[in-house]
Amino acid sequence: MDTIFAPATARGRAGVSVVRVSGPDAWHAAERLAGRVPTPRRATLLPLRDHDGELIDHGLVLVFEKGASFTGEPVVEFQVHGSIAVVERLLQTLAGIAGFRLAEPGEFTRRAMQNGRLDLSQVEGLADLIEAETEAQRRQALRVFSGALGKRVEGWRAHLVRAAALLEATIDFADEEVPEDVTPEVQELLRAVRDEVEAELANARVAERIRHGFEVAIVGRPNAGKSTLLNALAGREAAITSEIAGTTRDVIEVRMDLGGLPVTFLDTAGLRETSDEVEALGVERARARAEGADLRIFLLSAPGEVPDMPVEADDLVLLGKADLWPEAEGPSVSGTTGKGLAELVRAVEERLSREVTGSEIVVRARHQDAMATAISHLEKALGCLEEGSIGPEIVAEEVRGALNRLDSVIGRVGVEDILDEIFSSFCLGK
Repeated sequence: MDTIFAPATARGRAGVSVVRVSGPDAWHAAERLAGRVPTPRRATLLPLRDHDGELIDHGLVLVFEKGASFTGEPVVEFQVHGSIAVVERLLQTLAGIAGFRLAEPGEFTRRAMQNGRLDLSQVEGLADLIEAETEAQRRQALRVFSGALGKRVEGWRAHLVRAAALLEATIDFADEEVPEDVTPEVQELLRAVRDEVEAELANARVAERIRHGFEVAIVGRPNAGKSTLLNALAGREAAITSEIAGTTRDVIEVRMDLGGLPVTFLDTAGLRETSDEVEALGVERARARAEGADLRIFLLSAPGEVPDMPVEADDLVLLGKADLWPEAEGPSVSGTTGKGLAELVRAVEERLSREVTGSEIVVRARHQDAMATAISHLEKALGCLEEGSIGPEIVAEEVRGALNRLDSVIGRVGVEDILDEIFSSFCLGK
């Protein structure tokens, strides 16, 4: 396997930049540039020189033995001053060493998986951790990166392996007297796995929302103050405001960090009957986005008005343009004066936070598909056992099908077709 290298920090001026080298000859890089290999896992300040002996920079050199590094291979990290010229010269010097080459995107992490340092779900968790923008995203990604999903799958796998072994015993010794009926234990094992997998899938929607963001739609009739409210929430002029009805024709989105949760507020077209073809299309889109949103804020344009769409349990109904209705009773908000704005934000945050249990680890559609298929196999296996007349060979095959799908979650089988897509999203130094 080649020895690879790449910057592990973003390009540009900074206090410190890190260049990582991994592979069988990685320590040779320390010998060539620093003149010696420092004590493993102990940062040592050394002068770094190019092939002509010219000083590149003074930097910290940190080496890791095989099996003790992120990739599982011998690794050297050079921590130098964050100068574009310094890093470029360091990379040129490494490229001049025989057998060394620049890493491909995600190749360090791919090698970590190939060397058993990470499973596939942890790789995906690392990708999400790098992309995390909010506290909830960080916590969720860190749980997956720390191996929470892999440990859960291993527990399910142990139960299914036990069930498969019991079934195989009845097949192998079909002509002999089996000491006891294994059906009750097999059923108990399969039901336990099915119930736990179903429980995880029940949290999958929230986990996916944390990863991609919750959507909150601001809905109401024209001139209810929707765009003004969106601008107040965003703290900038994100949407055009006007007294002319029907100004908003398309859905305008503003992404925010709300109490650590990623939330996208949607300003939608005013709901009304219109002969304007373009506005009608905007109204249609507004209804579709509002129906698909996690939460809706209904702004009423006048006291006593009734929302034009069904209101669900957690939806918020407020009187918009509260500054024009100072005597009105009930919850209200004004994007112009800010009245009720803080209360609205707290209400949205409280409702979305209720959905987050803190244990969501099924974060990708790939996980959901594999687990749903595993449940299908388990249901078939249990159905065969309840039927009683179907042989153990069929039941065992369904159990193996469930095992195969759960193994694919952590990368044991059937994932080659998605590896390139996953690793291509990583930066060069990861």
